Amino acid sequence: MYTSSLADPPVIREPLHAPVAHLVRGGIVEGVHYGSVVVLGSDGDVTFRLGDIDAAFYPRSAVKPLQAVAMVRMGLPLDGDLLSLAAASHSGERIHLAGTRRILELAGLGEDDLRNVPDLPYDPVVRDAWIREGRLPSRLAQNCSGKHAAMLYTCRLNGWSTQDYLDPRHPLQKGIAEIVEDLTGQRIAQVTVDGCGAPLFSVSLYGLARAVARITTAAPGTPEAKVADAMREHAEMASGSGRDVAALMRAVPGLLAKDGFEGVQVAALPDGRAIAVKISDGANRARVPVAAAALALAGVDGALLTEFAGEPLLGGGAPVGAVRPTPPLTAVPARH
Repeated sequence: MYTSSLADPPVIREPLHAPVAHLVRGGIVEGVHYGSVVVLGSDGDVTFRLGDIDAAFYPRSAVKPLQAVAMVRMGLPLDGDLLSLAAASHSGERIHLAGTRRILELAGLGEDDLRNVPDLPYDPVVRDAWIREGRLPSRLAQNCSGKHAAMLYTCRLNGWSTQDYLDPRHPLQKGIAEIVEDLTGQRIAQVTVDGCGAPLFSVSLYGLARAVARITTAAPGTPEAKVADAMREHAEMASGSGRDVAALMRAVPGLLAKDGFEGVQVAALPDGRAIAVKISDGANRARVPVAAAALALAGVDGALLTEFAGEPLLGGGAPVGAVRPTPPLTAVPARH
């Protein structure tokens, strides 16, 4: 089931990031976002690299497609919108809360069995409405609740304890770690705790891109293909109706995309072309245009990426600049 020829874990060091985006105001570079970018061709070879794609880093929620694949391999029977939700960093909309409740009901469990941290909905409009209604932070509203509900369901199906399902020594988490290593092709460098409370595994940016490419190129009917199909067909469940990552999957045919806190973005096409981005300072304003530029380098038609070029920088209410990818990212893309 797992590969026996894993590469050594990535080196833990201060990443050697490079300038990936300029904040340009009135024709002058006002600020610089550093980060790293990798682009893979359909054969899995690196066709473009910038910064440090080999150092250990935490992919944050961009690892969720891998976690979902692991749970399906362990017997999780979800598909469609609920499987997409299992891989989600959702916005806390009604569809997300209702879907999480459905997963918990299938497991014979309730909201009190969740062990993720209570939080307000991620979407600002939904969050503001939540607060106006006088509602408090809840585990259900927190953006990782779909994943946690799926973890509980996987535990119930396998006869594992549910109270300690977040313990890295739990069979569920040990199994997820093994499959993360299998998909990335490298051993995990270090384990910590993600914001939601789940174990978080450090890999390399290259390993993350490789893993998502393996997911999108897997044979139909495999756990990998089931997760990819679910997320692409139900992009709003994997993120939110107004989120850029959902819009990106709708704009580029066949694209699987997932974002993560601290400026992480990964995406892959059905033929295995893939990109992974890490913005050093975690800025979303740089993540989106840099990811779009990387996809263009991978051969995606630039016309499909126009809306992801970055929001304009305003001065006095009028556009006076923008966040622009640095010149290495704006080269003419290869033809595919």
